[in-house]
Amino acid sequence: MSGLYFEEFSVGQKFQHAIRRTVTEADNVFFSSLTLNPAALHLDEDYMKGTEFGARLVNSLFTLGLMIGISVHETTLGTTVANLGLEEVKFPHPLFHGDTVRVETEVLEIRESKSRPTQGIVTFRHSAFNQKGDLVAQCRRAALMLKKGVSSPVHGGGARRSGAERTS
Repeated sequence: MSGLYFEEFSVGQKFQHAIRRTVTEADNVFFSSLTLNPAALHLDEDYMKGTEFGARLVNSLFTLGLMIGISVHETTLGTTVANLGLEEVKFPHPLFHGDTVRVETEVLEIRESKSRPTQGIVTFRHSAFNQKGDLVAQCRRAALMLKKGVSSPVHGGGARRSGAERTS
């Protein structure tokens, strides 16, 4: 388990996630099809040639999921109880097939849970960039996190890697 417990987060803490991912045409077509989204901007190359973008756009919900997914290993893997919500979701620059996504995360807020003494709430800002450095997605995510000494129902506690591998 590599996620951090509630007490291991601090406001202003930053993560430069090592995992990067090149988005493929298959990713976009499969995701759009699986979610029953038939929008031409994701599936119709000929149609999109006549638009300001000139090519199909990657489905923004795939981009959102990828951004958060890339952040999980170093922040919340095995220590998250639940996601509580997403706010301020934006996609300021389009993402295209063949673009490579990298992600940064900042801890914006931490607070004790009023109703769950073994848990706390951490608010993150996730930011995704393409290979040119353009911001392609950003959101605030609130997560309910386990406190130290509480076993994860998924992983049952267990050893974790050293905090020396994380960026503060």
